[in-house]
Amino acid sequence: MQKILVIDDDRDMCLLLKRFLDNHGFTVSLAFNSKQALETLELTEPLMVFCDFRLDNNDGKTMLLKIKEVNPRLPVLIITGYSDIHIAVGVMKLGAYNYLTKPIIPDEILLSIHEALNATGKKTRLRSTIPGMEKAEQNEGALPGNDAYCFDKSEVLRNIDNLITEVAHTCNSLLIYGESGTGKETIAREIHKRSRRSTKPFVVINCSAMSKEMAASELFGQEKVSLAGSFQQKTGNLELAQGGTIFLDEISSLPHDVTLSLFRVMEGGKIRRVSGVKDIYLDVHIIIANSEDLPGTAQVGKPGEELFHKFNKCSLTLPPLRERKEDIMVFAHHFLQHQNLELGKNLLGFSEEAEEVLLNYNWYGNLRELKNVVRRAVLLTDGEYVRDRSLPFEICNFNKLLFKNINNEQSLTHPKPTSLMVSSIPRTLLHENSLKEVSIDAEYEMILETLKQSNFNKSRAAR
Repeated sequence: MQKILVIDDDRDMCLLLKRFLDNHGFTVSLAFNSKQALETLELTEPLMVFCDFRLDNNDGKTMLLKIKEVNPRLPVLIITGYSDIHIAVGVMKLGAYNYLTKPIIPDEILLSIHEALNATGKKTRLRSTIPGMEKAEQNEGALPGNDAYCFDKSEVLRNIDNLITEVAHTCNSLLIYGESGTGKETIAREIHKRSRRSTKPFVVINCSAMSKEMAASELFGQEKVSLAGSFQQKTGNLELAQGGTIFLDEISSLPHDVTLSLFRVMEGGKIRRVSGVKDIYLDVHIIIANSEDLPGTAQVGKPGEELFHKFNKCSLTLPPLRERKEDIMVFAHHFLQHQNLELGKNLLGFSEEAEEVLLNYNWYGNLRELKNVVRRAVLLTDGEYVRDRSLPFEICNFNKLLFKNINNEQSLTHPKPTSLMVSSIPRTLLHENSLKEVSIDAEYEMILETLKQSNFNKSRAAR
């Protein structure tokens, strides 16, 4: 029986999710606060976790780090509202598998479970309500292996493609810069796929999700000697990648001493386990990534400066999606094609209104957010084209909402969604001649103002 843990302080939401997932063959455990969640996690050992971004005065970052300390490889899906997106995507750097936006679509839950469990090697069969899903699963081999990038549609993408081929053939180390969601891991996977190491392991490590105390043993392994003289060994991730490729994301999060040990691995091709006395020789292609510019954040003698000089021979910067508007519809159509195959649908494209909405939005979550939006739209579309009514309200009305500059980085520990300034919503409507749209706008303003007055407590606001 496949176990899932749902963490949310909204009991109604928990019960609805439990009832839905029970009907689809899962065993669901519920936790209404962070303490109960950690206790349940230890007892039930679930295959994956759904966690609300806002939980009893904590946020997704705090809860995610606690979960990852218990089980670093457990897939965690963060549930968030659209007003939290440019904050919530930050938890992706800390090891969250993905995020779901409210209101949650039942079919999207099943699809997310299917993707997460398959990605972690725990194949699952869902009693899906998604039309055509059974057919898509039977033809799973026909699905494209990499749905996050298409390399032949623009000059930027072609340049990335050329660099991938060069690095894959030479197996040079590579440093990838890019915001969360720009596809750093996908680029690393493509390099591995095109290299002579493609039949060997590909190991992904999110360095920011590891505690400083455990970072060395996670990477290099550990070998302890008990009082009785018996050995207790732990194989590190570098050893697990033997003959293949290891991708180290958010490399600047590593402690200085661990970074220095990593340099020795790169230069000498060997490691020594924590508490070990013997060297272990490795043949591993190392690719590192970071969301911030290393020389810009480094100080003399600090790991950032050393990392920069070590990897500066070959680096790649993935620009955010908002800086390459010409690629938005390229990827939107690419994701649409993939979702057609995965969901057994046959949508032809996007309406002019939908394209205009997608082009005018400031994609805080980059390609990951665009992919999620397209997936939701495909699930909600019955006709031949995705229309603007299938897109989230916040995206369709993005120009009416005042968001803080994304370059002014917000703390992920902030307990309130300060990104959305309710009082700044203009009274002038986009289409003043539509009574329905006037009603929707008025209702939306009232809900947001009520949420603000209730300190964003959903139950109190509803009452």
